[in-house]
Amino acid sequence: MSRVGKSPISVPAGVKINLQGQTVQAEGPKGKLSFTVHERIAVAKEGDVITLQRSSDSKTDKALHGTSRAMVFNTINGVSKGWVKELEIRGVGYRGEQKGAALNLLLGFSHPVVFTPPKGITVKMDGNVKIVVEGVDRQLVGQVAATIRGYRPPEPYKGKGVRYLNEVVVQKEVKKT
Repeated sequence: MSRVGKSPISVPAGVKINLQGQTVQAEGPKGKLSFTVHERIAVAKEGDVITLQRSSDSKTDKALHGTSRAMVFNTINGVSKGWVKELEIRGVGYRGEQKGAALNLLLGFSHPVVFTPPKGITVKMDGNVKIVVEGVDRQLVGQVAATIRGYRPPEPYKGKGVRYLNEVVVQKEVKKT
């Protein structure tokens, strides 16, 4: 069996789970989220525990088993605790500011970059160099953080740009003539 797929998922207090066929709907203090499990994986709820079983031992089913379990866990964890990604801006003159729900990023371009987050995601500036992305959907939080980082990724010579908090950027040595 899959090491990830065989472990049961315990539902925390305050989270309601509704199973409708292959769809797992979770509602918690942070919001609502649902995930549809592949038809080759069986989902069962017994009390406060959710288990997933695969139909065969084929390579595809083993991969689907672990992935489905992780996605259901992320759905439940998202509605109970939420997901957070933190970014930092490094560089002389690089900074950001909050304009309502949108971010106004000054990243060395001739114009400021205005980023409006999608529905379900909150983006906050902590000071003028730290960005906090929060939401219930792990994939969407990661995608928004990657989009913001993509505006000015850290460059390898001075390390200037937008990076994840505690990201290590390996710097190149300057060419010597």
